[in-house]
Amino acid sequence: MTTEQEAAVLSRLRGLPTAAISDALDREGIPGALAGITPLSNDFRVAGPAFTVRYAPMDTTSGTVGDFLDDVPPGSVIVIDNDGRSDVTVWGGIMTEVASVRRVAGTVINGVCRDVATSLAHRYPLFSRGRFMRTGKDRVRLVSVGEQLAVSGVDIHPGTIVCADADGAVAVPYTVAERIAEVAERIEQVENQIVAAVRAGSGLREAREMFGYHRLQRRRS
Repeated sequence: MTTEQEAAVLSRLRGLPTAAISDALDREGIPGALAGITPLSNDFRVAGPAFTVRYAPMDTTSGTVGDFLDDVPPGSVIVIDNDGRSDVTVWGGIMTEVASVRRVAGTVINGVCRDVATSLAHRYPLFSRGRFMRTGKDRVRLVSVGEQLAVSGVDIHPGTIVCADADGAVAVPYTVAERIAEVAERIEQVENQIVAAVRAGSGLREAREMFGYHRLQRRRS
């Protein structure tokens, strides 16, 4: 895709609920739903290319968190894999402040965060497995930046488009992003037609059958 096409697809995905995107991924037979990842606020919505980061437990070398922020391009969604740990955080207030200034789109964490009041005050989109106050400094070490991750059994590469909202987060492979946007838009259109038909007096079963509701997310043969 050209830069203009990328921007257009991102705009389309940003305007779609993750539920429709997840259904579209199901229809195409592509795993993408990141189980257990939830937003700090239901108002948060984000879509952007993944900037991938992975941590591991500290070994003999002291570790810190967050220095990679100097390298994150504006508009990216930072995806941090801390192996789902809930006992140490890998994102806090300073990182939110810096990411906001640098126009990072948001952060998705396979782990927990802290200083949530700062995220909420800045309206910085933050998605994680929970919140906990204990720092990851000298408890985790940076293993990789810009390499493939596996979160909830889903492969996430640098540039994978990550979309997140009140329902959670999904990862859309870059190579099929335009197709997923098309399918998700069609799903949204059909569901809106069903609602309109019911409001006009149709029964739900009848409306669903009329518009093929039960085939929407079924994998294409």
